[in-house]
Amino acid sequence: CNSFEDVLSCARIIRQKLTGLLSSLEMLDDPAADTLRDNLKINVPISKHPFYVLVEISGSDSEYNEKKLNECLSLLMERNHVNDGTIATELSRIKAVWSVRERITEALLQEGCGYKYDISLPLTDFYKIVEVMRERLGPRVTRCVAYGHLGDGNLHFNATTRTFDPEVLALIEPFIYEYTSERKGSISAEHGIGYKKTKYLHFNKTQEAINLMKSMKALMDPQGILNPYKVLP
Repeated sequence: CNSFEDVLSCARIIRQKLTGLLSSLEMLDDPAADTLRDNLKINVPISKHPFYVLVEISGSDSEYNEKKLNECLSLLMERNHVNDGTIATELSRIKAVWSVRERITEALLQEGCGYKYDISLPLTDFYKIVEVMRERLGPRVTRCVAYGHLGDGNLHFNATTRTFDPEVLALIEPFIYEYTSERKGSISAEHGIGYKKTKYLHFNKTQEAINLMKSMKALMDPQGILNPYKVLP
């Protein structure tokens, strides 16, 4: 796709045309793909574009599945939301396509220090945070990349530097959580609050809710021995 607006159009049409078959709807931007090209020598199996959408469907009739997928891809290209595409039906090809999405984290590890964020946002705001962070961080970072699950609005934002830079961290946190909260998103989409985000829990929960959670914790775990130091500030 040439723009994130095209990505959103793709997502809308894919949901409509592949109802009942759709099992995965993913996206990544070209800077994320560049980490694969540069660090792992893995190429995206289509021509270079600003954005890529990965779709997986499942069903008992493979011929019907392939037919529906081809029809959907043809429609997307006809409406100029997509400029290139490929369909994988053989297991080796399927694994090769999925490696593009699944090995981004591995590729980013080669960059040095990573600043990783797992947030969720409405699709209308999904990619704006990436553009904002690129402008905010500028040349202080090696890369700013994004990939995620369009199906549930879960975005993985990653920035890298050669070595840890406290100034970069201060530019990211708590700004990224404030931005997410203002847009009714979640500061932790998949990976939980843990102990690193406890001080930011108030961006997603009211003080009343946090107090209630604390009282329930005290009632059920008065000695604080169950999963200590996690979730609650």
